[in-house]
Parts: sequence; C-alpha cells; structure tokens
Amino acid sequence: MNNHFDLLIDSYLDNKVGIDPCFLNKSLSSGLQQNILQLQRDELMTAAGIGNEKVMDTEQKMRTDKIYWMDKNHNNIFEQEFLSQVEDFIDRLNSTCYAGINGYEFHYAVYEEGSFYKRHKDQFKNDSDRKFSLINYLNDDWLEEDGGQLLVYKKETVQKILPRSQTAVFFKSDETEHEVTKANRRRMSITGWLKRI
Repeated sequence: MNNHFDLLIDSYLDNKVGIDPCFLNKSLSSGLQQNILQLQRDELMTAAGIGNEKVMDTEQKMRTDKIYWMDKNHNNIFEQEFLSQVEDFIDRLNSTCYAGINGYEFHYAVYEEGSFYKRHKDQFKNDSDRKFSLINYLNDDWLEEDGGQLLVYKKETVQKILPRSQTAVFFKSDETEHEVTKANRRRMSITGWLKRI
C-alpha cells in the first residue's frame, strides 16, 4: 500500500536525491511561511554560521542566510504540525529502509536578495550524527529568474531544483555536495537533519 511519504523515499532510492513537490500541504506551507515573516518582523532570525558549538566559525563567507531553530516548546500550531509530520516520515523511513533514525533538528532559513550558500556537505567533521538532510521550501510562484536554486552535485552532473512552495528535498548528509545560488528575491525554507544519536 502506498504511503504519503513513499514518493520522497522512492525517488531518493532511485536517484540519491528524493523530491516530493507536495510534501507539505498548502495550509501548512502557508502557515510556516507566515511564521518566518513574523520572526523577521520580531528580529529573531540570526546570521547562520558554519560548524557546530565546538568549531563554530561566525566570520565565514560560505553562507549569508539567517536562521531560527524550531522547537516543540514554542507551542506554535504550524511548527507542531510540521515536526509531527517529520516524526511520521522518520517512522516510515525506518520501517521501509531500516535507517535507524532516532533524532532530528530543524530551523527556518531566510535568504534575502543577494544571499547564497556555497558548495558544501551537511555533516560536521567532528560529529557524524547527521545522516539525512531534509529541506522544505515555502516560496510561492518561484521562477527560474528568481535565482536561489538548490544545485546538487552528482559526479559529472549537476541537478538544479527550484525552491517552490510545498516541495521537499531529501539526501544523505555526508555524501551529497550542494549549494544555494544567489537569490534575487526573499527565499524561505525549513532545513533540517535526521540523526542517529
């Protein structure tokens, strides 16, 4: 029997990059988008750094986005719904692929006009807990000329993904090199990692 999450999992198994253009429903995507806009108005988004607490490099020139970490304790209805969906996805991933995921972390991310994130992998050199990256886009009516594409590097080819609302992208954190090209308008997403702790 097909499951809501099978498109993301199956496309990952086929191509090492899973894509589901309707992973989030319209209502949830819109609610999360409004959360980001409110966080910006409240000036709660902070400049993202490179590395973790042990080796944080806040002076880096790799990325220029701003982030805000999600937490169930925020008691935000859309954040709660999103994290609940992530937990259901993890259950499906573990039952179908024996992934052994037992933790996660997610943050909102905003790329203002001119922002970017250079080519990188998502796993820390001193911490291998992150196993999979899961990105969810929140941008209505995104066009090619808006920039901000996710580029995924695969040996001799580069896969280009537009950050369109409701779309999820899923890949191995320690294997997949990727970057975000310069955005020509505000670009919003939720980025996170499924972990084996």
